[in-house]
Amino acid sequence: MRKVERPVWCRVTEYVLAFLALTIFWQLLAWVLSKPVLPPPLVAIKALVEGLSGELKVHLMVSAYRILASLAWATLVAVPLGLLIGRIYHLDRLVAPLIYLVYPVPKVVFLPVVLVLMGLGDISKIFLIGLIAFFQILVATRDAARGVEKELVYSLRSLGATQVHIFRHVVFPAALPKIITSLRIALGTSIAVLFITETVATSTGIGYYLMDAWARVAYDDLFAGVLAMGLMGFGLYLLLDWLEKRICPWQHL
Repeated sequence: MRKVERPVWCRVTEYVLAFLALTIFWQLLAWVLSKPVLPPPLVAIKALVEGLSGELKVHLMVSAYRILASLAWATLVAVPLGLLIGRIYHLDRLVAPLIYLVYPVPKVVFLPVVLVLMGLGDISKIFLIGLIAFFQILVATRDAARGVEKELVYSLRSLGATQVHIFRHVVFPAALPKIITSLRIALGTSIAVLFITETVATSTGIGYYLMDAWARVAYDDLFAGVLAMGLMGFGLYLLLDWLEKRICPWQHL
């Protein structure tokens, strides 16, 4: 049965209601605590609007660039490698133990080493954030490629398809939904790591903006930065949803 796609206004209404619910909870919590460390939502929203017309906009653009660049290189490397590992048995036996050993290690602990080797600029931050996303995408892609039904592969081989055709027309399309899901997971992790990387030896990015506001005891600017980071993540999640509908239309039939 074909799924009935909800109208745009319905989805927008759901997002608005969710935002109002969070705002009401935030306001009630601010009343209960009654401390400067938790300003009311209207104060933070006002600071956000003012900040987006000033320096906050620059920090937000820098952070968004770092996230997009990190996910881009991680995806371009992890997806082909994951497909190959998932479909080539001997390669999987060789690489899988390395993945199992390296994947659980928190890559963020290598931040000092990466900064020394690659400098304090964007390259080191993009590399470290992408490295964490790389393993999440790689593992998901490998598992998705391994899970492709053998009947689909056999039927295509019986028609004279080459290995390249099988990867292009069977394995890759079958793995796409899980790849998109892994990107969603990697996005959340990447934003968390972004904050850590932008608090060390840097003067740009949302992480720097948040720590600077905390040092100035400007809690309205601090929560404005939190809102800005949340809006950035929300926008990127919407972008992934749009991308999934464009490249995986069969998921919405």
